[in-house]
Amino acid sequence: MIVKPSVTDLLKIVDNRFRLVVATAKRARQIAAGSKLLTDVDEKSPVTLATNEIEEGKVTIC
Repeated sequence: MIVKPSVTDLLKIVDNRFRLVVATAKRARQIAAGSKLLTDVDEKSPVTLATNEIEEGKVTIC
């Protein structure tokens, strides 16, 4: 199974793995709690939705 976007692709956007994991987890929790989706990807998994939002630049990572 190939996961899109890949960690390698996401690390081009986020400067380190720790920050990527924290940002993805935080956004995935928001999505699971009912937050409005910022991507048009047809997916059910909050983690996959969060990674797509990060890749699309729709989530600000501090």
